[in-house]
Amino acid sequence: MVLCEAIIVMAHKLDLKVVAEGVETLEQCELLKSAGCDYGQGYLFSKPLPEHAFNIYLTQQPRLITTIAHPES
Repeated sequence: MVLCEAIIVMAHKLDLKVVAEGVETLEQCELLKSAGCDYGQGYLFSKPLPEHAFNIYLTQQPRLITTIAHPES
């Protein structure tokens, strides 16, 4: 976690946004949110999708692309 926090701080100091890859659990998501991570992707949000299914997913889940957020239950 310390390494993740350091990477997030460094990126923010460089005016960069941070994407956490491989987020699989709500606990991971919460830890990353508390560390200041900007975005997340992984199986917590969705399995890999073909382009047409991804476009549909984006229209149904717009808040998930703006910040790390809880998936719809």
